[in-house]
Amino acid sequence: MLAKAARDALSKHAKLAFRFKGCLNAKRAAPHFISRPATATATLPPPASRDDTELIALFDQPQLPQWSATTSTTGLFGHAVLTTPTAFVALAESALRRAQLLTARVLNARQSREDLFKVVKNLDRLSDLLCSVIDLAELVRNAHPDRAWVQTADNIYEKLCEFMNVLNTHVGLYEVLSVVFSDPEIVRSLGPEAYQTALIFWRDFEKSGIDLPPEQRNRFVSLSTEIILLGRQFLNESAAARPPALIKPSELQGLKDMGLGARLRLQAQVTNRDLHVYPGSLQAQMIMRSAPEEGPRKKVYLAANASTRDQIDTLEKLLRARGELARLVGKSSFAHMTLSDKMAKSPENVQRFLDALMDHTRPYARSALRTLSMRKQAHLRTPPYPIIQAWDRDYYCPPEPPAPPVSLPPLTLGTVFMGLSRLFQNLYGVSLRLASLAPGEVWHNDVRKLEVVDEESGVLGWIYADLFARRGKPGGAAHYTVRCSRRVDDDDVEGDFLQADEHDRALVEVSREFEFAPRRRFPGQEGTFQLPLVVLLCGFTRPTIGRGPTILDWHEVMTLFHEMGHAMHSMIGRTEYQNVSGTRCATDFVELPSILMEHFLSSPAVLSLFDPDGAFAIRQTGNHHEDPCRAIDTHTQILLASLDQIYHSPAVLGAQFNSTHALAQLYETRGLIPYVSGTSWQTQFGHLFGYGATYYSYLFDRAIASRVWRKLFAHDPLNRETGEKYKHEVLRHGGGRDPWMMIGKLLDAPELETGDAEAMAEVGRWKIEDEVSIPGRH
Repeated sequence: MLAKAARDALSKHAKLAFRFKGCLNAKRAAPHFISRPATATATLPPPASRDDTELIALFDQPQLPQWSATTSTTGLFGHAVLTTPTAFVALAESALRRAQLLTARVLNARQSREDLFKVVKNLDRLSDLLCSVIDLAELVRNAHPDRAWVQTADNIYEKLCEFMNVLNTHVGLYEVLSVVFSDPEIVRSLGPEAYQTALIFWRDFEKSGIDLPPEQRNRFVSLSTEIILLGRQFLNESAAARPPALIKPSELQGLKDMGLGARLRLQAQVTNRDLHVYPGSLQAQMIMRSAPEEGPRKKVYLAANASTRDQIDTLEKLLRARGELARLVGKSSFAHMTLSDKMAKSPENVQRFLDALMDHTRPYARSALRTLSMRKQAHLRTPPYPIIQAWDRDYYCPPEPPAPPVSLPPLTLGTVFMGLSRLFQNLYGVSLRLASLAPGEVWHNDVRKLEVVDEESGVLGWIYADLFARRGKPGGAAHYTVRCSRRVDDDDVEGDFLQADEHDRALVEVSREFEFAPRRRFPGQEGTFQLPLVVLLCGFTRPTIGRGPTILDWHEVMTLFHEMGHAMHSMIGRTEYQNVSGTRCATDFVELPSILMEHFLSSPAVLSLFDPDGAFAIRQTGNHHEDPCRAIDTHTQILLASLDQIYHSPAVLGAQFNSTHALAQLYETRGLIPYVSGTSWQTQFGHLFGYGATYYSYLFDRAIASRVWRKLFAHDPLNRETGEKYKHEVLRHGGGRDPWMMIGKLLDAPELETGDAEAMAEVGRWKIEDEVSIPGRH
């Protein structure tokens, strides 16, 4: 989902994450979709190993300690410099001073031809230095239970992001990079990853208005700050509670959910007044799914989709500020500015993708809507095909939780981790192993540590799994990249201190100690690499001695597979430059590995990996049916992606722009369910901030993942040769190669490698999900 992937994101640093790009690389879980099970497999998995079965005990038996035999205490992630909040402050101050010295070295590079050849490497090191502390602070402020640590992390995060903001708009750094690009000899010396990294810095400087006159550059900075503040306000308002709907007790007669319905009616009788039903509450959900009368459902829908004038103003101010920012740097819209370095390249290409996907999806969505209409006709005894209104959707097609495609016994958390390890062994020759913890290494006793081991090259990195809910911990799931892989043997650290005095050398010693993370050489690859470290955060129920191990619902299994897709991208994506390592790639590419992982759960062969002994029967349940409303939901996602493009188009700077009118017009011209006058749902569309102009990415990566699954894996999902191809063509390169070239080679489709408008349309023509039958269509 790094992220995939946009967090409440979006503090000052999130706006900057695309520049000194390694930072804020948390990937949130994306929406889950899954295809039909494969009908046959050719590869049989080997039996579960002792390492695999030890994973069951690690996660299912909380009384078993994971501590190492040593009694020596360390700091977070094994860093002796991270034992207390005060030590964290010292680390941040040390890293900041080191960053200043390294910045000065880059600025002086024109005085040394040798240093000019090292500019790209040193800029990447500068990014890694700052992001290693910023990403750590981002994790600590979201996961640590100690408020002193959280407050310290907040302060460090803000302070280092301010310095990052200075770097993003530093004319001197841009000028030095310009010298590098204008020198043919230096350009020829750059390998593909180095050149890609240099382009990232170059494009991001230009997006920052770096070549503007001083007055306009100042305006760019002030607009950027305004956007951050408006974005935070918008996110807060989007999550704010809406006023309640007033429901009369008589309107709740005949509720399908008799237990809750009876309690609601009793509550109304006791109080002798209308019920106050708040949008998003269990009562509201029950009414939308179970109230036979249309009236209460309509009231709840209207309440849930209402906005105040102030909420709409906040959104429209945000959209206009983004439009003005784009105009400052010579782009016609924020979408044009944002998409220039994405796979899509332009909003016109995004629209080609969405139009092609809409053409494919619309007939199935219409067929599904006809099914709902017939249900409504039978329920109300109306003439044929009554109109389905927005408040009818959940009543005539109640949302159902996802379920496995075959009959399975209850799955414990440890069992699922064992299955994941066995899957990775089959595909990549990579396994998950129990790793011991030193006292002080983790922020909570629930955290478990895994080492990721390649059968040929050894340890690739580590995953810290913080998977259980607790008070104060954010809900949902996320993948955090705390440390990236990158090459370190050619860093030339001593060159950073040629102008440093003794005080500076003493001050930076803390950050040098922090930087010296585990590193090693890999067979067949030149250089020494620091090993990546990621954290998975989830909110599963904690196991206890009394209740036993955690049993995962199917949607939680899907969540874990999704997040582990990000984690393996981070582990396998070993590049020389941290700016292109693992999940640090284009926004509209980063969810591909995680969404593809969800598809593996449609295969009985993969599900058999959850059984260490081969004892459970994997059989079809006979009740795994297509959701008739899935096509409607996909159609709605396409509309939302289109709305995102409209809201970041040149239209927002027009005097007559009205976000509610734009929403209504989109639904009236391209929607299937009528727009409801008086509603303004757009103020709850929180992704407009974190994924501004890139909300299409979910659909885009779903389409690619579906294609990769069907063409490569569906018939034999445990095939090692196929897994190795995917690993070497996609996962291995992180963001160091053009994603279109990676996809083209993976699918043996060279026509995609241009990444032009026709390539975008072609992806739109791929099926996202298995089609349901449509009368008259074959």
